[in-house]
Amino acid sequence: MPHDVIFVHGMFMTPKSWAAWIARFSEYGYRCHAVAWPGHEGEPRALRAAPPEILRTTTLRDVMETHRAFISTLPRKPIVVGHSVGGLIAQRLLNEGLVEAAVALDSAPPKGILAAKWSFFRANLPVVNPFAGSRPFQFTLEQFHYAFCNTISLEETRPVFDALVVPESRKVARGPAGPEGVIDFAKAHAPLLIIGGERDHIVPWQLNEKNFRAYKDPGSVREFRVFPDRDHFLCGQRGWEELADYIHGWLQTSLPKGP
Repeated sequence: MPHDVIFVHGMFMTPKSWAAWIARFSEYGYRCHAVAWPGHEGEPRALRAAPPEILRTTTLRDVMETHRAFISTLPRKPIVVGHSVGGLIAQRLLNEGLVEAAVALDSAPPKGILAAKWSFFRANLPVVNPFAGSRPFQFTLEQFHYAFCNTISLEETRPVFDALVVPESRKVARGPAGPEGVIDFAKAHAPLLIIGGERDHIVPWQLNEKNFRAYKDPGSVREFRVFPDRDHFLCGQRGWEELADYIHGWLQTSLPKGP
């Protein structure tokens, strides 16, 4: 039976952002899935034009429950690959023993893991601003360029923005600092791979490394890797295939062998 892989998108994205990865991992022989967060169903352009009301109330817990419910429909534990807040969700599902392996790319930090870099605060503060209420947050092109696509030009970022970016729940953005962001770092876990982008503004690679080093169980398989010249959009920027191939190779060597 082929392994199931769930691709978990991050904030401001939809399952559409994983289309190329799903095609590639299907060629590898996996059964691939991508689950839309609440309020993230449909075409990005339409969602930007009329942000769903549910985004006023959607929390990180709601997003995680959506993925837990999907996992319960599968015949066995899946592999989970998550980006940004999706990477934190992947870590939580791993911590809960619900997955066979987890890959976290440019993961949002678990509770208690902090960074002192200015780019981290500049990119995140407009979204998590506690005085902004519950109205969904929408990136401008310029904000998205700084937070996600800082290794390419603004004009090169525009088609990415038009095709993929959606409004987001501020409550989800605030979630990693609350109970849903807690990881038991001392607990034994299935294989975990954390990947950082060297030039990521919104989640600096040093934050990913700090996240990785927080795990303490000596018997659990885990690895950390920084990819040079990659920004927060490393799943879609030129050269994403190198990351996909690396992850596939890591899974081949890290998963338990068996029928």
